[in-house]
Amino acid sequence: MWKEPRDVLVDRVEDARDSQQAAAEEFRDALTEFKAVVKLPESELERQYNKLNAAFNRSKDAAEDINKHVDRVVAASNRLLDEWRLELDDYNDPALRRLAEQQFDQTRNHATRLIESMRQIESRMQPVLSSFQDQVLYLKHNLNLSAISALEGEATVIESNVDILIADMNRSIAEADAFINVILDREQT
Repeated sequence: MWKEPRDVLVDRVEDARDSQQAAAEEFRDALTEFKAVVKLPESELERQYNKLNAAFNRSKDAAEDINKHVDRVVAASNRLLDEWRLELDDYNDPALRRLAEQQFDQTRNHATRLIESMRQIESRMQPVLSSFQDQVLYLKHNLNLSAISALEGEATVIESNVDILIADMNRSIAEADAFINVILDREQT
């Protein structure tokens, strides 16, 4: 079934937004698991390590999902804007053409800001994932209390990084919602 490019773009922005929301939850869960590890008695370390490793892998998968959805948003945005740009030449009425050009420019600028916001989230996830990965690997080979002691200081740093990442994701999610509203409002007028 053929869909209007703007509808495809809205669907893909919604998917990317939802993906960011899911990723934020996965990062929160991974942080919770990490913080739980640093407070455990030695007898429960392996079980908790397994939970932490699973949470890390879910966070990594969520990050990859975001990357895929952002790429799809970029493709849909390009397709919509390319089609729209070509159609601007088809206007006979100069006033309507100017109005369409203004809407095109506004949409292009808004799409550019949205995509930049989403790309920033992609780049900001990597250091957090790398830090989690380092801690998980360290724990994997050092399931003892001295290893836990070494990680206690990292918990605060990781928590701060995750909090910043989630705040950034929330801003990007709000940008996606604003973009969707602009597109849908324009569709209704």
